[in-house]
Amino acid sequence: MRFSVDGWDPGYGTSSDPEEDLGESTARVDVTVELPAARWRAVDPPPGLVPPAALLFVDGVRRVEARVWIDDQTPDGTVHPTGANEASAALCASYAAGVVCCCHGQAHLVQAEPRRGLFTVAAHAADIATWAGTYTAERTKPASGRPLAETLSQLLQQRLTKLEVTVAVEARSALAGHGIGDGDDLLIVDGPLRQREHLPRALGYIKSHRSSYLPPELNALVGTLATGQRTPVFLMGTSWERHSWYLRLPRTGGPPWSGVVRVECSADLAVADVIRLAGLSQTCLARFASTRYKDPRAPQNLYPISGLERELRRRLGDPRLLYRALSRSAAA
Repeated sequence: MRFSVDGWDPGYGTSSDPEEDLGESTARVDVTVELPAARWRAVDPPPGLVPPAALLFVDGVRRVEARVWIDDQTPDGTVHPTGANEASAALCASYAAGVVCCCHGQAHLVQAEPRRGLFTVAAHAADIATWAGTYTAERTKPASGRPLAETLSQLLQQRLTKLEVTVAVEARSALAGHGIGDGDDLLIVDGPLRQREHLPRALGYIKSHRSSYLPPELNALVGTLATGQRTPVFLMGTSWERHSWYLRLPRTGGPPWSGVVRVECSADLAVADVIRLAGLSQTCLARFASTRYKDPRAPQNLYPISGLERELRRRLGDPRLLYRALSRSAAA
């Protein structure tokens, strides 16, 4: 019997799940951006392509510290003395975004911004002050037909994405002080590029696969890619459009899709610029691929991103202390 084992730590799920996750997507796909469908083939790394002087890896982390209940108020702004009022659920969460710059043969942290927030639909919600920090009230409206937990999680993700954009822009503005010429950089965002596609010279880096976007006859090409090869570029659209391609990172055996990542960039770019970015992804990303004995999500979890995640989680603080701080504040 021959079989292969997914290298990812089971605690993170799997890099792909052909029985459940890789359902056929409803996205609109144009596979003729770079090559006609009949001529689709594995694309080798472009020879002689000079990588940018700086690679900026952007990532964010989030953690729910506690689920809380906020008492609704009576029309005069007070809580009903009998406690008979309804209460709305809310999330107290910490989140952080940062940037690692790889330039001049070394990697260094250039941005790391932690935040704490109270995510709620209660219009009268106020900041929660604790001895461990203040949870800033972030309000939204309930969405009809959507669970409250999903609404609050989406609000948290929106704030995290906004913070990622902020730290990315700030990191780029600091590159001149490191001797990097204007425009001589490439931004790699961990995750889809959605709400960040306006950033110049930016790539979205997707480590795991939950949908099959290509027709079956073209999707079969992905599993045959050799290290460093990619599929031709295709254009895909759901609620937003982007160019995308699959890329194989260095790996040591495993299932057919082991080491495969999907990379995307803005749909507004000219085809020539998209193909150049695709070539840069082949030239730049493979050298940062992780190995299994160092990272449970190897090789997709790139070393700069892995190190950045650890540092950002460290800066979130001890969850036990934060929970204790929230409990004391609630009791007071």
